[in-house]
Amino acid sequence: MADSGLLESVLRLVEKVDGGVDSQDVAGGLSVDHQVVVGAVKSLQALGEVIEATQRSSKHWEVTGEGNEILEQGSHEARVFNAIPEEGLPQSELMKLPSGKVGFSKAMSNKWIRLDKGHEGGPRVFRTVDSIEDAVREKLQLVKKGQSSQLEEKEKNELKKRKLLTEVTVKSYWITKGSNFSTTITKQETELTPEMIASGSWREKKFKPYNFEAMGVAPDSGHLHPLMKVRTQFRQIFLEMGFTEMPTNNFIESSFWNFDSLFQPQQHPARDQHDTFFLSDPALAHEFPPDYLERVKKVHSEGGYGSQGYKYDWKIEEAQKNILRTHTTAVSARMLYKLAQQEKFTPVKYFSIDRVFRNETLDATHLAEFHQIEGVVADYGLTLGDLMGVLHQFFTKLGITKLRFKPAYNPYTEPSMEVFSYHEGLKKWVEVGNSGVFRPEMLLPMGLPEEVSVIAWGLSLERPTMIKYGINNIRELVGHKVNLQMVYDSPVCRLDS
Repeated sequence: MADSGLLESVLRLVEKVDGGVDSQDVAGGLSVDHQVVVGAVKSLQALGEVIEATQRSSKHWEVTGEGNEILEQGSHEARVFNAIPEEGLPQSELMKLPSGKVGFSKAMSNKWIRLDKGHEGGPRVFRTVDSIEDAVREKLQLVKKGQSSQLEEKEKNELKKRKLLTEVTVKSYWITKGSNFSTTITKQETELTPEMIASGSWREKKFKPYNFEAMGVAPDSGHLHPLMKVRTQFRQIFLEMGFTEMPTNNFIESSFWNFDSLFQPQQHPARDQHDTFFLSDPALAHEFPPDYLERVKKVHSEGGYGSQGYKYDWKIEEAQKNILRTHTTAVSARMLYKLAQQEKFTPVKYFSIDRVFRNETLDATHLAEFHQIEGVVADYGLTLGDLMGVLHQFFTKLGITKLRFKPAYNPYTEPSMEVFSYHEGLKKWVEVGNSGVFRPEMLLPMGLPEEVSVIAWGLSLERPTMIKYGINNIRELVGHKVNLQMVYDSPVCRLDS
């Protein structure tokens, strides 16, 4: 609450006038800032019906910083006129003056000066009148004195165009006496204490009325990042479709599980340092299933299972290199190998949503790390038609019903398909994922039955999140440039809406 002395001073001023007074006049009468008076008015309103205050707005003209300079030194055109001696002044020297350019054009318009372009010493400026009246300065003086009403609107607008005047809107209060008006302030009680009840003093006390419509203080709490909201929706969809989540808590992976087990050759460009982050400590992995390792080596270097392989010298040293995993398919490979070690094969449906790392060039749509969503189904006799059917079911739950499939190439799936959806906003087909059937060269060395097929698909988590929340730059979604207010304000994610 404002100082009680100030409140009583405001009340005494209101008492002296009939019909009310403007808060601007109160500020002037008390020689205080207007905002201080506004605070006092709000404090008085909180005391009940001591005063009545109606907010209103008014406009007035103020002199700008450049206008104040003119009040002290004269207008630009007047300064130019006064700088020209009787014998004239070279135009080049005139233009070097602080007011030269603006003042020259205005003085020429007023016909105070003339320019002799044919002068033997070069263009020279001469006076055309003996004396002038600085009308601009005189008009600004009127505004400074609060007499702007003496100027025509055309004159004010001309000065405003020259950035010498500005029109200011001031919000103030019209203050009148209330039904319980008094020039003394009685403090209102905010609490009913046991002592008041016991003594009966509460009967003489004035209590501050409760505002039952006031909003409560918002409790401090954490907020889910938009990525986590969308991730929850994807996870729920997979669970509704009967999938089991794979453990994806190992960001560090060996090249064997990340590349070799997927029948990706050791000379593949994706295994280059330009695309993959390699670890220096520990640089190598040493624990691999020995029999499986030999079968993978053989299918790469010699072929097998109906394949001729890649016909190169497969090296264990390359497979041992530790990396930050480039895809969660490395986790799928581990889970499928574990499945193959069971005595009897049982059909499974796996999914994962977790972080992967690529040595990408950073831009508005690419980061060195992102989240990959992956679904895997293993069963007897699965075909490309089964993959398309599962994809239709999966994307329909996302609210995406118009799908197209385009043949593609992946090292570890054959056949492979890119998945496209029709974007109603962009009015065109956009890629939303990749898919395929895992190759026999990947599955059979694990020990899975020949009749078993595995279909899989994947997409990023960031792209649908950016589309859902209208974010154009991925660095505004993930990383040190994220605006935390965006995290607080982002709505609940419903992918089917």
